[in-house]
Amino acid sequence: MKKVLFVCHGNICRSPMAEFVMKDLVKKAGLEDEFLIESAATSREEIGNPVYPPARKKLAEHGIDCAGKTACQLRKEDYGRYDWLVGMDQANFRNMNRICGTVEGEKISLLLDYTDHPRDVADPWYTGDFEQTWRDVEQGCQGLLKSIMERI
Repeated sequence: MKKVLFVCHGNICRSPMAEFVMKDLVKKAGLEDEFLIESAATSREEIGNPVYPPARKKLAEHGIDCAGKTACQLRKEDYGRYDWLVGMDQANFRNMNRICGTVEGEKISLLLDYTDHPRDVADPWYTGDFEQTWRDVEQGCQGLLKSIMERI
């Protein structure tokens, strides 16, 4: 079982988008029984809240349902539970290492590091541009899945 945890600041926009895009990709590839895919936050401010409505809407536009998902927080023990902890931006990366007690741990990466254009995933909380975030997340998840499958 391959275990992936996507992480962003609040776990209501980018990381749940990545969680459900990745679940959709592995399902379409017939691999859903081989993966555990979840998401979490580095902060506590949104814990228990559902996916932000514009993020939910963007997923729905692509036929992806995220019903029932609520924000939860990254915990130190998640480092041992997951094979890949994938952040959305540099601030997430630093906070993930701080929370997990690692120093540049090899399990911790950024989503767009799995693409030809490594950078932070656009944060729609500040830009309102959920389309750009969708493109970043979709491209990153495709690259991550390819990278995982090449390791097998």
